[in-house]
Amino acid sequence: QVQLVESGGGLVQAGGSLRLSCAASGRAFSLTAAGWFRQAPGKERDLVAAINWNGGSTYYPESVKGRFTISRDDAKNTVYLQMNSLKPEDTAVYYCAATRAYGLRYAAVDFDSWGQGTQVTVSS
Repeated sequence: QVQLVESGGGLVQAGGSLRLSCAASGRAFSLTAAGWFRQAPGKERDLVAAINWNGGSTYYPESVKGRFTISRDDAKNTVYLQMNSLKPEDTAVYYCAATRAYGLRYAAVDFDSWGQGTQVTVSS
């Protein structure tokens, strides 16, 4: 497994921006795909962004497409999630996840390493 630590969450007004960071240690993080999920109270954990092993492919669900951007800096063993035009419905705990696969993965069960989560709260 790889150890993941998220940072960058906080309270922001609607329309604002936040950048989340996920620092990795352990196995060769640069050779595996990663993703960001979020979970609001009483709801399932949903994928909001995924990136393949070299950053050449990304995926976003319609709910965040055009507003969120996932990227990676393998020299720093870090994955980022830039969130713009935030909405109150984006409020959730955001989790970074890593998988042993090279290619994009979309389901939570496909990821074997998880961070502790960081709270993002968007006020209206």
